[in-house]
Amino acid sequence: QVQLVESGGGSVQPGGSLRLTCATSGSVFTIAGMGWYRQAPGKQRDLVATITSNGSPNYGDSVKGRFSISRDNAKNTVYLQMNSLKPEDTDVYYCNALIRVRANWNFQNYWGQGTQVTVSS
Repeated sequence: QVQLVESGGGSVQPGGSLRLTCATSGSVFTIAGMGWYRQAPGKQRDLVATITSNGSPNYGDSVKGRFSISRDNAKNTVYLQMNSLKPEDTDVYYCNALIRVRANWNFQNYWGQGTQVTVSS
């Protein structure tokens, strides 16, 4: 069974940094886009950053210049480096990936379980 496993969340002071990691467990045929979204209780899930299979990134306006997304295709893993963190970055962060598990299967959308990021002094 394919799962996305997130790690790296936690608490940090304003101006600090965190690095999130999302690893794919289980055997897959190929992964297209991967990304990170965030959600506060009672609010919609918002785009943080996405990255294509060839490494082209896209960022939400609120994180441009502060966050950096990258991926290791050999490890089926995506990373989110978060710098200059602000209190408003406090949210649950979710990993997302479009995965084709077998060559003759369609792509399916997968989500991680979420990891809490708290920015507070």
